[in-house]
Amino acid sequence: MSSGLTAVASSTTYKMPAEWEPHRATWLAWPRNAQDWPGKFATVHWAFVEMVRHLSVGEDIEILVESQKARQRVIKKLEDSHIDLVRVHFHIVPTDRAWLRDSGPSFVHDSQGQLVALDWHFNAWARYPTWKKDNKVAQKIAKAAAVASVQPKSEHRQRIVMEGGAFDVDGRGLVMATEECLLSETQARNPGLSQEEIEAIFKKYLGAKKMLWLSAGLVGDDTHGHIDVIARFVGPSKVIHAVERNSKDENYSPLQENKNRLKRFRDTRGRALDLVELPQPRPLYYRGLRLPATYMNFYVGNQFVIVPTYNDPSDRVALNTLAQVFPKREVVGIHAVDIVLGQGSLHCLTQQEPLH
Repeated sequence: MSSGLTAVASSTTYKMPAEWEPHRATWLAWPRNAQDWPGKFATVHWAFVEMVRHLSVGEDIEILVESQKARQRVIKKLEDSHIDLVRVHFHIVPTDRAWLRDSGPSFVHDSQGQLVALDWHFNAWARYPTWKKDNKVAQKIAKAAAVASVQPKSEHRQRIVMEGGAFDVDGRGLVMATEECLLSETQARNPGLSQEEIEAIFKKYLGAKKMLWLSAGLVGDDTHGHIDVIARFVGPSKVIHAVERNSKDENYSPLQENKNRLKRFRDTRGRALDLVELPQPRPLYYRGLRLPATYMNFYVGNQFVIVPTYNDPSDRVALNTLAQVFPKREVVGIHAVDIVLGQGSLHCLTQQEPLH
């Protein structure tokens, strides 16, 4: 189902650029919560080093660290890998976790073209008790970036709970999300808000002209349905989406339902979407828990597209497909078997800041 959008009372509206549009910087929060990566905390730090090594070629990298001592430890890791620190900057900002896509701000432009940081309320996916530090991160990043900060609210003045991984935009008026994440009573972010009211929020704060509602996310995703692990805009009205080839896999049916919806959707001009399929890696488990391993959690930098890989035969298919989708960028894989133990991956760890 696709949806028209309800009217918004306030005259102040915003528009979110697509991820592939030019960045000034990428923001990261250096990992500090070892519980997110049991037994793999040290190796995850080196994955961050790889992210910085590639992304810093094309844009500034802004890194949140918990202390000056932590800053020095990170600098040593980067210098040990011969990374030029000219474009790397540090900010002492305590965090609960490193998932900055969700705790950080969503950068948008206002009607005058000025950059604004949306400070959504963050409550750890309506699931975990530790979120007080992370809920302050968006405002602190806005201050560090020297941009205005706005807290999205409903027409009833209710502050909106939202995560950056819960929606995706094509920068031309299409916004995509899942019913499982934003309309379900499980891990409900905004209890009492209707579908129409949520769409009105996206119209006002993201510049949505049309909503594309997919059904559900991946099994094992503790966010309960984030869009950025199953489908992503990779151009105006162009969507790349995950498919599961094994009909016996528990992700097969939900991903088929999403595929069928994408085929039926139309963009703001009534045209069919341009669709690209990306295979799923083989299932990964930890202590009996299905992990949300996916190639869809790639991140688009100015010069590089970094893609999670899993020592899987489908790795090369994913990398080649994304290289065709982004022919003007270098597409590189970053080993993510350890990262996905935290139930997220590269896109979940990054937040783009567009050009001002």
